Amino acid sequence: MHEPVLHHYPSSPFAEKVRLILGFKQLSWRSVIIPRVMPKPDLLALTGGYRRTPVLQIGADIYCDSALIARRLEAEKALPPLLPEGQEFNVASLAAWADGQLFLHAASLAFQAEAVAQRFAQSLPGELKAFVADRAALFKGGTFDRLPLEQARQQWPTLMARLEQQLSHADGDYLFGEPSLADFAVAHSLWLLRAMPLTAGLVDAWPAVAAWLDRVLGFGHGSYSELSAAEAIEIARTATPAPLPAESGLEGNGWRVGQQVAVAATDYGVDPVEGELLHAGLEELILRREDPRAGLLHVHLPRLGFRVTGR
Repeated sequence: MHEPVLHHYPSSPFAEKVRLILGFKQLSWRSVIIPRVMPKPDLLALTGGYRRTPVLQIGADIYCDSALIARRLEAEKALPPLLPEGQEFNVASLAAWADGQLFLHAASLAFQAEAVAQRFAQSLPGELKAFVADRAALFKGGTFDRLPLEQARQQWPTLMARLEQQLSHADGDYLFGEPSLADFAVAHSLWLLRAMPLTAGLVDAWPAVAAWLDRVLGFGHGSYSELSAAEAIEIARTATPAPLPAESGLEGNGWRVGQQVAVAATDYGVDPVEGELLHAGLEELILRREDPRAGLLHVHLPRLGFRVTGR
């Protein structure tokens, strides 16, 4: 049995979402710190091209995208649940909205020029320039459009008021009463804003939301220990991928199981992962690929928000 290995960096909001889920599940895990910007040769040895943060590794199985990672951690430890019975659709839908629209607004506010200057005030010379160039490349070719700052400022109170309203009606201390995936998906964008004095007030001005965020962040990150990238690659090389899911496959137009395909995100970070399609489930696609350093790998990618192209 392999411990979960999270490939991440401390300031990544989507990594914070997964770290909080690990804390909520009270899982022990290994931490591999990756570069904030490209190149990321050790990460790409595992993913085959996917460069976004975070990535979860369990042995020789590599999970891309925080939404799919959350489902894998739910399978790792079912209780407490991320998708409470009877609320699965509502929770998953709100989480998808938070990872998309809410994050779009938060990113615009968090990376306005003055806030960026604060974030990189103690950085090495050239680090800010490298970050800006890296993020320009990250968003090139996808459907993700940067939201103008003034529009984000105008619309932010509406989003926060809706969260306040949801919390006021919830039968408990969280968005759907008991903690769920929705809480962690919303929290990471607000955590990003609260990290800087310039934008913290955008969260803390809303008392119910601010108190709720404190409760979510209170789950912490679980128990973890550091691991080097070389050690993680060696774990993958010596492991055997897990058996494929028993779920019946669901193929698409122009591609099928057993075919060589390329799978890429459609919104941003559209670098493709190429390999043999082993499984096409309702939630995930599994590709078989081999790497000179990491050996035989199964790379898991979400079905939603990703495009499959037959080779």
